[in-house]
Amino acid sequence: MEIGVVVAQLDEARAVLAQHPTDADALRQLQRTIDVLETAKAEMAHAMATAETFKDDGSSSMKTWLRTELRLDSVDAHRLLAAGRTLRQVPETVRDAARTGTIRPGHVAWFGYALTHVGPDVVGEPVITRLLADTARAAEPAQLKAVVRELRDQIFPEALDEAWIRGMDKQDLQLSPVGDHGWAVTGFLPIGLGAQLHAVLRSLSAPRDADDTRTASQRRLDGLETLLTGVLEHGLPQDRGVRPHLDVLVDHDELRKVATDDASLTAPAQLAGFGSVGRQFLSELLCGADLTPILTGGKDGVLDVGRTHRLATPRQRRAVTARQGGQCAAPGCTNPVVHLHHVVWFSHGGPSDLSNYIGLCPGCHRLVHADRLHIDPRTHAFTRPYRAPLRSNPSSSWLSRRRARDRLRRALPHLVRPPRSPVPAWLEALPAG
Repeated sequence: MEIGVVVAQLDEARAVLAQHPTDADALRQLQRTIDVLETAKAEMAHAMATAETFKDDGSSSMKTWLRTELRLDSVDAHRLLAAGRTLRQVPETVRDAARTGTIRPGHVAWFGYALTHVGPDVVGEPVITRLLADTARAAEPAQLKAVVRELRDQIFPEALDEAWIRGMDKQDLQLSPVGDHGWAVTGFLPIGLGAQLHAVLRSLSAPRDADDTRTASQRRLDGLETLLTGVLEHGLPQDRGVRPHLDVLVDHDELRKVATDDASLTAPAQLAGFGSVGRQFLSELLCGADLTPILTGGKDGVLDVGRTHRLATPRQRRAVTARQGGQCAAPGCTNPVVHLHHVVWFSHGGPSDLSNYIGLCPGCHRLVHADRLHIDPRTHAFTRPYRAPLRSNPSSSWLSRRRARDRLRRALPHLVRPPRSPVPAWLEALPAG
């Protein structure tokens, strides 16, 4: 079929859609069609670049042709050409998924990142390809980004320390008055200091309730004002030995390796609100830090309290928040954890045990109790009534991260932690459904 005929059909379809009533399924199909066309455009641009047919129109490069003929800006032209190159290098199953709109152009960009920073040999492993493709089909590109970066951190943990050291040369903070308007804040914060500020602002800038109409920027500024007002009201701190609280997750065995300067550290520590960190930065954090052990598998007298308490204990709240990286476990939600929810409701016989808790933001918690979101008691997977199951956020859901690690362990067993304990006996005894 000639390209002119295809364009004419698409223009006719556009006219029909303009008269179509608002419909969720139609919008889903339209987005999928757009993604298919974007993939075709990227492959055609790559083919033109390879054949150098852009020279026929007097352009010196394919990027120049895209800017002059398609009126794309430089950034969009670069992304289009990068997508075309990536589609030529990824496994056939990924390329077919992009051609059918199963994965979006944003996902293709992170496959390109994986090819460059993890390596085509690793990405080409069937189990790794399946892991990345399953994530791309179930979640937005930002979640695939989290999985790809975790994969990179597992394989190249030494790069974390190199990045931390490079950041030391950039650290700066300047507060400059701007006429009569206010102050301009510029600078670059190192990992630890930035994580401290991020943790404080996330906590102080969370929406107060469902009627909170402030924008995100307004909430952040209000949170900063609350922080500074509290400091000034109690006087400026004089004791420099007081340290802010940061959550760092690291296995006990890996922690012992750091303490003994064992070079065989294989699983990077996770700094809440930032991501993986290297052993050198971890050793700096551990210097003078208070260690709070959190048992995330099996029964424990502190973290599992059965039916003796309805509300979560402070240590349970800390454990769940750390387990989810401080982020709501609902799919697509990036709000901080505010409420701890019994997956099997306490009123339905569910215990106040760590394995029965999941962290949610207030909005998602209301959706659960309004029967708009369901949580599977065995897998903690989210579903919407009468909709296909949704996977939990790969970067924030502990269970999804465990499944990802299980797949990765089968391909690269020396790079990941051992599996966690099995499903608790009380949950196995519950009836299905």
